[in-house]
Amino acid sequence: MSRAAIEGKLREVGERLRRAREELAILDEQLVVFHDTEAETRLQAMVDESAESRNEHREAQRHAEAMNRARAHLVAQVAELERAQDDLLDRLVLEVR
Repeated sequence: MSRAAIEGKLREVGERLRRAREELAILDEQLVVFHDTEAETRLQAMVDESAESRNEHREAQRHAEAMNRARAHLVAQVAELERAQDDLLDRLVLEVR
């Protein structure tokens, strides 16, 4: 692969990595809210002992778990992009020599 091609690919991967990290930061902020809601509904379900409160808690718990899965997927994507970026940088260094 030519130096220009490697540099182009490196820019592309760098941009994807930047966007993925931004998404992760936003997701982390949202996750705090989902975990707070889950904790509040759990406490409410324990105090109320009503079916409605238990249902609200289960729903909040499902949302928090889904967000945790989405975060894990995004963290894996960031790691994959970082590896791709490292590989491209290595190739660029070898190309320069």
